[in-house]
Amino acid sequence: MKPKIGLALGSGGARGFAHLGVLKVLHDEKIPVDMVAGSSMGSLVGAMYCTGHDLEDLYRLAHTFRSKFFVDITVPRMGFISGEKIKQFIKLFTHQKKLEELPIPLAIVATDIVKAERVVFTTGPVDVAVRASISVPGIFVPEKVDGRLLVDGGVIDRVPSSVVREMGADIVIGVDVSQVKRNAEISTIYDVIMQSIDILQSEVLRYKLSTADVLMSPKVEQFGGKTFQQAADIILLGEEEAKKALPAIHSAIDHWKERHTVNEE
Repeated sequence: MKPKIGLALGSGGARGFAHLGVLKVLHDEKIPVDMVAGSSMGSLVGAMYCTGHDLEDLYRLAHTFRSKFFVDITVPRMGFISGEKIKQFIKLFTHQKKLEELPIPLAIVATDIVKAERVVFTTGPVDVAVRASISVPGIFVPEKVDGRLLVDGGVIDRVPSSVVREMGADIVIGVDVSQVKRNAEISTIYDVIMQSIDILQSEVLRYKLSTADVLMSPKVEQFGGKTFQQAADIILLGEEEAKKALPAIHSAIDHWKERHTVNEE
């Protein structure tokens, strides 16, 4: 008997490429990922992975990923980036699938900015859910879905470990990549917004207990949220953190097996 293992991939802009390093180590270690929940960049990485893309292909995609893939400037009213370009990008790489059609179950977290509520997508078009989840307030125009105005999932749930627990995971592995970059160079409105969100989220996480059995925090704080050209270095830090966490993960799996063996007897 094996436990169902769920992965909670957190928000963090370009620092979310560390999630790929974590996935690679789990794959190499033959630790299955049975379900994923993602916020913001975690939702984008989760969507690519749960669609069934090979990790080597995702590594290559990350190494060539640039902001030009998603920047489509609009007249600023509720955001500077319209988001249609990234939605088409997501639709292409997820084969226009719906969440309920993915081979690995995926839940995507967004924030209803009007009602101040968490919104969890488990059905419907992948591109729409991810587009909502990555909508950094002030940068992206919010995504309107079923009458709701949705922004970045990290605003309300930085590492959605409780979501993947609700999906049925026996063991939850969380990955937090949204640490604050100290003494950051602030020169654009994007820098101001991203740094402000990182600070707010770090304060919230201090007082919010994680429900993850194992929580990883790759040391990516030296990178900004838009340093996509440094994906290789960020991925490597994800790999390093995952390798350090392997004893804790194996211990959690062993303890689960022991408890359920005793219960069966």
